[in-house]
Amino acid sequence: MLEVLGSQRKLCGGLTRRDWLQLGGLGLLGAGLPDFYRLSETQAATTRSSAFGKAKSCILLLPYGSPPQHETFDPKPNAPEEVRGEFKPIATKVPGLDICEGLPKIATVMDRVTVIRSMTHPYPLHCTAYVTSGIPDYTPALETRPRDPKHWPYIGSVVDYITEQNETSPPLVPRNIAAPWKMNSRGGEAASVQAGPYAAFLGPAYDPVLTDFDEVGVREILKQRPYGTEHRVKDPYAGISSSAKFRMAGVGQPNPLTLDRTNHRRSLLDQFNDVRRTLDHPKAVESYDRYRRMAFSLLSSPRIADALNVQSEPAAMRESYGMTLFGQSCLLGRRLVEAGGKFVTVFWDEYAYLNTDWDTHWNQNHRLKGWLLPGFDLAFSGLIIDLDQRGMLDETLVVWMSEHGRTPSFNKQAGRDHWSRVYSIAMAGGGVTPGQVIGESDAKGGDVLETPVSPKDILATIFYLLGIDPHTLVQDQLGRPMPIAGAGKLRWEIFGAG
Repeated sequence: MLEVLGSQRKLCGGLTRRDWLQLGGLGLLGAGLPDFYRLSETQAATTRSSAFGKAKSCILLLPYGSPPQHETFDPKPNAPEEVRGEFKPIATKVPGLDICEGLPKIATVMDRVTVIRSMTHPYPLHCTAYVTSGIPDYTPALETRPRDPKHWPYIGSVVDYITEQNETSPPLVPRNIAAPWKMNSRGGEAASVQAGPYAAFLGPAYDPVLTDFDEVGVREILKQRPYGTEHRVKDPYAGISSSAKFRMAGVGQPNPLTLDRTNHRRSLLDQFNDVRRTLDHPKAVESYDRYRRMAFSLLSSPRIADALNVQSEPAAMRESYGMTLFGQSCLLGRRLVEAGGKFVTVFWDEYAYLNTDWDTHWNQNHRLKGWLLPGFDLAFSGLIIDLDQRGMLDETLVVWMSEHGRTPSFNKQAGRDHWSRVYSIAMAGGGVTPGQVIGESDAKGGDVLETPVSPKDILATIFYLLGIDPHTLVQDQLGRPMPIAGAGKLRWEIFGAG
């Protein structure tokens, strides 16, 4: 187990020049004067922008495999057919902002959303770990090694860790939760768990707390892979039963927990002390004790069990999100933040076979029409409308973000391949200025034309909106201070301060 290392000093409010000197000088991080002035700029924004800390929670939507920018938020109707594809653009509630015709319900909520059309980075890989952590460089080898010591901690783990330093009592609901299951764990025999949502040098006690969902879907769809292989699969992302349930280990016991049973469970946990005594490092003990505290908290509090019970929602509400695994996971996300969760991640993951969902190398339009765009359309619009109607949108940051985009042109298998030179994401609520388009891609949707934005910039901005200085430092396993958003800088355009 990696040591949980970190300064007890509260850095969230910003660093002074003295703080830098006490950490050993700018050279310790390989930083120079530009970095120092950028930090000063960040501190100035913290004091002058009401957006700092506006978000009390964040729901991060991660469509693994990566949606095509052309068929979502950046259509190119004037490009050649091999670029624009067969989908047409439609108008939205924002004058001049068109999106793909496959997203008619999302078009009606775009006045509450900001689109960034100029996302860019150098790694056209399934680099979830790169786009959701401060890690500066990435390689294909790191992609399949989630516990490699070179990784940096996932954004949700950082939020959990820093929030814990500033709170004296444990939360009734875990701060960092992911649904519906461990990413890449249901992609079939050939699947390997990919890097990304892990706490890295903060220690595995800060990994997201996972829900589980092991029921099959109710709708059979055709999944196609290269070389003509076809598979008919009851995919829950295409449709689930209204009785299908989310679970979490140790939560929602079949019989009520009486005081005696609770005490019995506590005594079982106390038996772990025999193991605890074998841990010879104080930081390892701290990490172990955090597991223990969380386990008892989940057993003793009904709040998380109630949040998992999406069946308690009215049928009309559930249907507004779509009766699919992604739709109901988004509804679960709203319920979890409403119950007190700080950072909730919702995956749209591969199911049964690799490269058969958002990783659209083959037969893209069949997938988009069949279940991808309809499922996204209902879930995202349903979440935005629901949060808004409940008065929660202003304090809940919603981010739709993937690893990369797709190629400007179709390949020979009627699909689009990996492309990271430009792609689109969407953000709403939690201090985001609504109804904006930030950045621009070129005429083919293949390169940034204006305002390049790095995934690290998005991380920095998410931290800022959650009330965390994006240049806060945490120590790695060697005691070196690392900036939580890496080289990311605030994008003031997102919250109207630019």
